[in-house]
Amino acid sequence: MIRLRYGNTNTFFIEGSHGGILFDTDYAGTLHDFYKAMKKAEIQVRDIRFVLASHYHPDHMGLIGDLQRQGVRLILMDIQKDYVHESDHIFEREKSPFTPVDEDDATVITCWESRDFLHEMGIEGEVLHTPSHSEDSVSLILDSGECFLGDITPFELIEGYEDNSALKSDWELINSYRPRKFFYAHGPE
Repeated sequence: MIRLRYGNTNTFFIEGSHGGILFDTDYAGTLHDFYKAMKKAEIQVRDIRFVLASHYHPDHMGLIGDLQRQGVRLILMDIQKDYVHESDHIFEREKSPFTPVDEDDATVITCWESRDFLHEMGIEGEVLHTPSHSEDSVSLILDSGECFLGDITPFELIEGYEDNSALKSDWELINSYRPRKFFYAHGPE
């Protein structure tokens, strides 16, 4: 796993024996900085077979359309289909250099199918629906213990929320996999 930090959001490259997955991107307009971070990490676009967004907020999916134009396939979880264009109006309002996501050129799978899908890439793990942050939020957990969480609230902060049943439920699911290391979209591991 390689963490690429080139803006506001941590992006993670997870390499499998049959190609790699990029988990999250940053805002639209950060493509040049993304390339610099990739060069520093000695990763090339052709190394990225798929991109998966933890959710479709602007700071997690802004480069997906650009990557699709370069041949990177989008893994779109079925629960995310209605949210793909949720941030388009924000990029338009801000006049960001944004390439819209082409959901017609995506591989749509369910969380139940994710283990087999990842296995075919040589990555052992699965995608979990963790909707406490947003209805389209997912986390990626690897059998080796690494857990990629997007914007989920850290476990140690649960009690600070009055209505924390959804957050508790997400953490019960995540912890049932016995993760060893957590990687958040914002901040350190």
